[in-house]
Amino acid sequence: MLNGLIHAHSGIRWIVLVLLIVSVFKALLKWKSKAPYTDGDRKLSFFTMLSVHIQLLLGLALYFMSDKVVFSGDAMKVAITRFFTAEHSLMMIVAIALVTIGYVKAKKAADEVKKFSLTFWYNLIALLIVLAFIPWPFRGFGSGWF
Repeated sequence: MLNGLIHAHSGIRWIVLVLLIVSVFKALLKWKSKAPYTDGDRKLSFFTMLSVHIQLLLGLALYFMSDKVVFSGDAMKVAITRFFTAEHSLMMIVAIALVTIGYVKAKKAADEVKKFSLTFWYNLIALLIVLAFIPWPFRGFGSGWF
């Protein structure tokens, strides 16, 4: 079961990344061109938020099941356990909060230009955090591409 959760969490990462990238670029283009905010834009923002929340649920399950997360005094002395126990988990929660706050603020905004502006900035910052704190294979944390 643990292996299945790891693969699901790792695979859905690509969906999250694609949705965040599309959401950021679409919001930027529509913001600068002052295009109308459509139902498709709302759905893209919603599915982006939904995907990061699914990742959160999978990540929480992994957090309490994985052998890479260690709750001991020595956990912070070892890079891999520190990364998964504290750094990755905390920063991904920050990114998920940003996507959620951006979605809610954009939904409540009356001005269409403001909706795109909020979506762009919140999702851009979340995307940068996600990219920085994914355990990419080249970082040496024993993670794969999928």
